[in-house]
Amino acid sequence: MRGIKVSEVTKFFGKKPVLENVSTFFKSCTIYGLLGRNGVGKSTLINLVSGRIFADKGEITLDGNRILESSPELERIFAVGQFEMYQGGMKLSEILNDTAKFYPGFDEKYADTLSEKFGINLKSRYGKLSTGYKTIFKDILALCVPCEYIFLDEPVLGLDASNRNLFYCELVGSYSKRPRTFVISTHLIEEIQNLIENVVIIDNHRIVLDGSVENVLAKAHFISGTKDDAGEYVRGLRIIGTECLGNTAGYYVYDELDDGRVLPDTVYLDSFDLNKLFLCLTESGGTRDDD
Repeated sequence: MRGIKVSEVTKFFGKKPVLENVSTFFKSCTIYGLLGRNGVGKSTLINLVSGRIFADKGEITLDGNRILESSPELERIFAVGQFEMYQGGMKLSEILNDTAKFYPGFDEKYADTLSEKFGINLKSRYGKLSTGYKTIFKDILALCVPCEYIFLDEPVLGLDASNRNLFYCELVGSYSKRPRTFVISTHLIEEIQNLIENVVIIDNHRIVLDGSVENVLAKAHFISGTKDDAGEYVRGLRIIGTECLGNTAGYYVYDELDDGRVLPDTVYLDSFDLNKLFLCLTESGGTRDDD
C-alpha cells in the first residue's frame, strides 16, 4: 500500500523522550486528524516525517523507501506549522515565486485566487504579517504545492471564524479536485471531525488511538442508568470516563458491545463524538487501539 510508514520511532530532546516507540501509517489520498494535547509530540512527528529532524530510533519510509536528508521522497512531502519558514524581509510574491521554482507544478493561479479570497496583499513583507495572516499564507502554499503528502500543524492558528471556515472549504474543494493526503494537527477537534477520514491520537508521547473515524466512533458508547444496573451492564468493558449524580451513573465506553449483552429497561445506550472521545482518552491515558 502506498503511503508514509512510521515504524517504532523514538525521539529525544536531551534526555527527555518526546516520542516513544511510535508506529503509524499515512496512506495516500486520505485526510487525517493528528490530535493530542500540547507538548505530546504532534509537531515533532510532523518534523520527523518532513525531514526537518531525524529519529533517534526507528525509521520512516515513503512507499518503502527511507526518508533521509536530501532524499527524493522529501520532494513529495510538504509541511507548514508554527515554525518560521521565511525571512521577514521577503515579499509574499517573492516567496510564491521561489516556491514555484522549487516545486514544478505549483499552482500559481490558484495561489493568486486564494490570496484575493483571504484578503492578502502579495506585496506585503512576510515579517510584517500578523500571526493569523502568516498562517493563512502558509496554508495557501500548502494548498498549491504539487506534493502528495501535506502536513498542516495548527493550520487555523490566529484565524477568525470566517477565515477558518473559508480554509476548510478550500481544503475540501482542493482535495476533491486533486486527491492527496492531508494530515491536520489541531486542537479545534469539533471543527474538523466531519472533515477527516482517519484519526491518530497521541498522549504521553505515544499513539493511543489510530483508525478510521467511522470505525472509531462505532465503538464510542455512552451508557447511563441506575448505578447498579448501568454498572453491571458495563462490567468487563473498557470505561474511559464516568459521570455520577445521585443514584444515576453514566459511563463513557470505548469498546465493542457483543450481541449477548442484554440492555435492561433501566439502562440507556447512546453515542458520543470524537471531541469527547479525545478528552476521555487523554485524561485517562488510554492504551493503543487500532481500527
